[in-house]
Amino acid sequence: LVYFPRSGTGYIKTRSAAAALIALSGDTLLAKYRAFFQFYAVPDGKAALITRSALRSLLTDLNQIPAIVGESCTLSCVEIATHSCFHGVLNSAIVEEKFLSWLRSEPAVLLWLPTCYRLSATEMVSHQARCR
Repeated sequence: LVYFPRSGTGYIKTRSAAAALIALSGDTLLAKYRAFFQFYAVPDGKAALITRSALRSLLTDLNQIPAIVGESCTLSCVEIATHSCFHGVLNSAIVEEKFLSWLRSEPAVLLWLPTCYRLSATEMVSHQARCR
């Protein structure tokens, strides 16, 4: 998603950069999940839907973050996750509630995201206990 040829010029997809910024923001998990949906969903009349290919793009984009520290998964992980999200769905796209429900189940491909959120949330916890 980041492309830098030998000439030193390159590009980053706007949507990929937005996904990374959302993932690394200090917002709540639910707010992050809703923002992902808004960036990757396509309008369909009165509602917005996320397609299989849009979900694949989102998961591929988000997997660039753990890849930086050598923890990326393979493309088969993305396919397995996409299949699990669309399990039992007959349509080619899903609504936001189905998407959010799937993300709340903490799919393995994105387990790093709630884990990082919980770690950052615990940094602000203070206890009034004193050690002797």
